[in-house]
Amino acid sequence: MLMAYISVFDMLKIGVGPSSSHTLGPWRAAEQFLIELKNKNVFNTITKVNVQLYGSLSLTGKGHATDSAAMLGLLGQNPVTMPVNNIPVLLNEIKNSKKLNLANQKLIDFEIEKQIIFNKNFLPFHPNGITFEAFENENLIYTSTFYSIGGGFIIKENPDEIKSTENSIKYPFPIENADELLNYCVTQNKKISEIVFANELTVRSENQINADLLKIWDTMLECMYIGCHTEGILPGGLEVKRRAFDIHQHLKGDLVYNNQHEWLLAIRKTEVKFRAILKWVSCFALSVNEVNASLGRVVTAPTNGSAGVIPAVLMYYMVIENHNATNEHVKQFLLVAGEIGSIFKKGATISAAMGGCQAEIGVSSAMAAAALCELLGGSPQQCLIAAEIAMEHHLGLTCDPVGGLVQIPCIERNSMGAIKAINAAELALETDPKNVKVPLDKVISTMWETAKDMNSKYKETSTGGLAIKVNSPDC
Repeated sequence: MLMAYISVFDMLKIGVGPSSSHTLGPWRAAEQFLIELKNKNVFNTITKVNVQLYGSLSLTGKGHATDSAAMLGLLGQNPVTMPVNNIPVLLNEIKNSKKLNLANQKLIDFEIEKQIIFNKNFLPFHPNGITFEAFENENLIYTSTFYSIGGGFIIKENPDEIKSTENSIKYPFPIENADELLNYCVTQNKKISEIVFANELTVRSENQINADLLKIWDTMLECMYIGCHTEGILPGGLEVKRRAFDIHQHLKGDLVYNNQHEWLLAIRKTEVKFRAILKWVSCFALSVNEVNASLGRVVTAPTNGSAGVIPAVLMYYMVIENHNATNEHVKQFLLVAGEIGSIFKKGATISAAMGGCQAEIGVSSAMAAAALCELLGGSPQQCLIAAEIAMEHHLGLTCDPVGGLVQIPCIERNSMGAIKAINAAELALETDPKNVKVPLDKVISTMWETAKDMNSKYKETSTGGLAIKVNSPDC
């Protein structure tokens, strides 16, 4: 059976950091839980709600702000639009009052330490489990379990319990794998971005697609701007110093600007040599993930932990490769990136709890490589080669966040993933597709097999690798 269509706007979601699987997913699960309560006609009788976290959501939940996300979702806050500065205010209000305004409609008792329960055991269906329990006085009257599968996507064991209006829509180019995408490009004589755009037109108007893509880009640009202009220490207790600010200060020289759009234009006017290019790209990537680590607003691309790769590579194209780049180039880039990400999700995973960091940084690097390759004039075949090269050199990458925080090594990995994406695109442009030995679908299959073979302690549990070595006595 074919999977439901995965839109570009599913792969590139606007949300709040630091993690799409541990923050945005549980937030969305809480929203869905509220909908279920009202559909079951039990919302008005509820006096208490418990949140049970399982597996990876429990083991790294504190560092990934899973508890905070669940509460914000229960409050009825929208991660796309709510002012992020309000987050600590709302959370402190719950902590101090021991009350939670459920769906912003009903005040109930809520003691954080008692009603958010961290269970270290794993549920059998998926490593990221979250169960909401609704009580009338002390009687359990409703319970619902969700699984956060990466990129802000949530599922239930019975998929029909979360309805999708897009499942029944007939798309002109249904795509399950890279071979199918390439076949459409060849037979229709179209670029990847053109095939993807035609599919998106099935559910959105051209004006809506254009507006939504530019909103995604503007969010990315604002995120980079904030990260490059904010100094200090990241929250969470590791005392990690923000580096994007200092790098940006050294690079920008006497640039003059007043906002992110003027900033973009100002950087475009500078002449940049090779070492400075590396520093600029790294700076862009670091800036995004420092904002992400601070519960700022980012775009999952395809996850929050890998949110810096795609904006850094797109920014590279606009300020280094093509100073005359327009919004059309931005939209083209995002369409390609989104489709490549969806193919990885269908054929493997974008969840670090399922596949390690190869599923996050590796996928984001592949997405960015293919998108950049198309902008640089690559054929559809070469774009898929670029994605393959990028992923091939991330295979086996583990997820071992120190302290359960999306900081070490996560932030630096975004800069490495961005540089690899640029390199992969350039290699692909110099590759004759006739000589390719490893097609993209094969590397996606290999990634999934690697994910299944990987020890669970390297899958976002903070029980192996750097997570236990950094603070151990022999270091």
